[in-house]
Amino acid sequence: MRLVIARCQVDYVGRLTAHLPMAQRLLLIKADGSVSIHSDDRAFKPLNWMSPPCWLIEDPGTWVVQNKAGEKLVITVEEVLHDSKHELGPEPGLRKDGVEAHLQELLAEHVTTLGEGWTLVRREFPTAIGPVDLMCRDGKGASVAVEIKRRGEIDGVEQLTRYLELLNRDPLLAPVRGIFAAQIIKPQARVLAEDRGIECVTLDYDALRGIEPDEFRLF
Repeated sequence: MRLVIARCQVDYVGRLTAHLPMAQRLLLIKADGSVSIHSDDRAFKPLNWMSPPCWLIEDPGTWVVQNKAGEKLVITVEEVLHDSKHELGPEPGLRKDGVEAHLQELLAEHVTTLGEGWTLVRREFPTAIGPVDLMCRDGKGASVAVEIKRRGEIDGVEQLTRYLELLNRDPLLAPVRGIFAAQIIKPQARVLAEDRGIECVTLDYDALRGIEPDEFRLF
């Protein structure tokens, strides 16, 4: 990974146009080819980015990041304050907590919870950036990627979005739609998911385990 702190402006040229005026920013260039631009006040979310496959051309004072669709990030560099490269090594992957791992196991066993006629293709379906929790086929045979969280937040939606972007490049799977499943889904995450065409499903842990609730029911 390459880390560059620079005073720069950024212009995106593609389906839309966007402009970031001159300011001090962090540029991340990852081994997968992706380039993202960060500020100090946006948590993990970049101000702008280009996902792979793309390539970076560096000329004095100007960097151009372009993808095969012809979209470009033009970075005008006024001053470089820091430039370093670091080998991060193999990624062991995210270790899920006990409840989250058990939710995945239970939903795999009871995949028809998501819909009649659904079948499981595989748990931990591999992609170049990590495994999708469940790859399924719905009642019509269409591919569905399911990401499972104990608590559904925006970063989980972003994670599933990245998986879907990769999976939909595979002609044997595409089109692949996504389901974001969690015990609790925060309102902001639900809005983002629905805006991206991702369905949200709230999971009942006890129901998946076959445990009846203790409360009295009227019917």
